[in-house]
Amino acid sequence: MAEELTPTPETAVIEAGPVSRWLSENGFDNTALERDHLGVEIVQVDRAVLLPIAAALFAYGFNYLQCQGGYDLGPGQDLVSFYHLTKVSDNASQPQEVRVKVFLPRNDPKVPSVYWIWKGADWQERETYDMYGIEFEGHPNLKRILMPEDWVGWPLRKDYISPDFYELQDAY
Repeated sequence: MAEELTPTPETAVIEAGPVSRWLSENGFDNTALERDHLGVEIVQVDRAVLLPIAAALFAYGFNYLQCQGGYDLGPGQDLVSFYHLTKVSDNASQPQEVRVKVFLPRNDPKVPSVYWIWKGADWQERETYDMYGIEFEGHPNLKRILMPEDWVGWPLRKDYISPDFYELQDAY
């Protein structure tokens, strides 16, 4: 009897969603990732093509940056900058959503800022910079927003070692 093969996450085929197909049809290099638990399409892009793809998605109707954030895959692994985009229109009963992810090497976490496309990225990119150390090139005011400006390190990285204390220099 032939043994039945069950697909594993490594061997499962991921079907490209409508946004990934549209990007590919228009010459934009991307990789479809597995949809999230709510069925939102996730597209991986290279940091070198993030701005052209973001501008194309804006022109395609994704006019609202619902969320920009980051996360750490673990010590020695990549950092991820993600963008949750929504197509907001008056005649849609359910807005279309897509999440764009850019995987960045830990030793060079730089990605272009999307501030010039979606102004709402301003403080969200600053928070991601402050917590993970992802540098958003071209951001008009990239500086710490939650931690003191002289803080050393990136507190939400999984390899961050918390200092024993932090001395306030100008406390009254």
